[in-house]
Amino acid sequence: MRKEYPKLLVADKDNNVYDVPWLEGAGMKGGEYFRLDPHDLVKLPPDSELFMLPDRSPVGYDPSLERFVYVDTDPFSGSKSPCYAVSAFLEPGFTSTYSASYKPRKGTRLLPLFSYTAVALYKGELYAAGIRVDREKRQQLAGMDIHLVEKNVKLFRKLFPKNRLVRHLERCALCYGCPAAKNFFLKRYEAPLPTSPACNARCIGCISHQPGKGCSVTQPRITFVPTPEEVAEVALYHIHGVKDPVVSFGQGCEGEPLMAGEVLLKAVKIIRERTAKGIINLNTNASRPGIVRRLFDAGMDSMRVSINSVQEGFYTAYYKPEGYTFKDVLSSIRSAKKAGGFVSVNYLTMPGFTDSGDEAGAFFRFLEKTGIDMIQWRNLNYDPLAYFKCLKVKAGRMNMMGMGELIRAADKRFPGIMKGYFNPSYGRIKRHLKKHGK
Repeated sequence: MRKEYPKLLVADKDNNVYDVPWLEGAGMKGGEYFRLDPHDLVKLPPDSELFMLPDRSPVGYDPSLERFVYVDTDPFSGSKSPCYAVSAFLEPGFTSTYSASYKPRKGTRLLPLFSYTAVALYKGELYAAGIRVDREKRQQLAGMDIHLVEKNVKLFRKLFPKNRLVRHLERCALCYGCPAAKNFFLKRYEAPLPTSPACNARCIGCISHQPGKGCSVTQPRITFVPTPEEVAEVALYHIHGVKDPVVSFGQGCEGEPLMAGEVLLKAVKIIRERTAKGIINLNTNASRPGIVRRLFDAGMDSMRVSINSVQEGFYTAYYKPEGYTFKDVLSSIRSAKKAGGFVSVNYLTMPGFTDSGDEAGAFFRFLEKTGIDMIQWRNLNYDPLAYFKCLKVKAGRMNMMGMGELIRAADKRFPGIMKGYFNPSYGRIKRHLKKHGK
């Protein structure tokens, strides 16, 4: 008897999802298809979502034919009604190891700005191709009581009647469901401090600015620059009210915070004049080393640098920087480390590229050279096939080490580097250092 295997999922025109029991589920990397082994899968986390992928035929593996097959029409309806590929959008804290497996049809449009993970039915339950990298419950929906968020929004309106930043965060929390904004109103974990409508990069996957007709933004960008006093007021309220707080410049609803560098500097000084508690963090493209150094000198504690690749050509193809280069990013990291700051890399991963031999080798050399403190293994929110086309790179089946293997290899070679998904608090950093005898 053949052992049980992950089964292919498909969606019909009415968005019903069902399995095709005679076909195995498959994963994809850069247009190459792979059979999904149960060891590649995790039970679909509860806060994940299923997506139907329009204009894309599901691809599964047929054991009887010993090859991958396309499923263009509904295999159960008896008609030529189309069916579509299915993917998972993983809960925060999980990194995708395979993209959903599909074949584009004629006239296929760019997918919206989400990540698309392979998903299958296994032992009667939904499983996804992913690995858990962070167990913190910071963004789990179960801990986000929307009624309490709404109640506290009303309270904060009374506490901060003239603070435009608080009004902006209200919209983020209530209209767009931003988990960072919700956590601010729930008085826990990390508070967002968006500041900049401007940006000096034109990232193809920017979730707040998409010129032309490529795809829609997932969350509109802030339209004003708050004053240092408005920023400090939000930050100080959060810091004083939370046990182990983090406040962060640089959010999905803004451009590049370093473009408002003088506002950030004044806000940091106000905060640090009144308290030494908590971590002041900067999520950034790290394009301005001089301002980065001044921010750390003023009392900022940590910096998270977003990159899709440590190879300059691929970085440039994705970020499309204006007025800076990848060398400035490296210089900012050096400045932060020299100032005694905690530096994370927000590594935007795509199966088939991130785990390629060339990128993995370059990434390990980057870790050795920079001495960063943490890797945040995050999923890149972009159409998988369009990403490879943008970077002008073709995936090589024999050149992939596997995302799980890459993450485990990084842990083994660099045990002192934290692994995770979220910006760490002081408490979490201290626990890590204690564990590694530092």
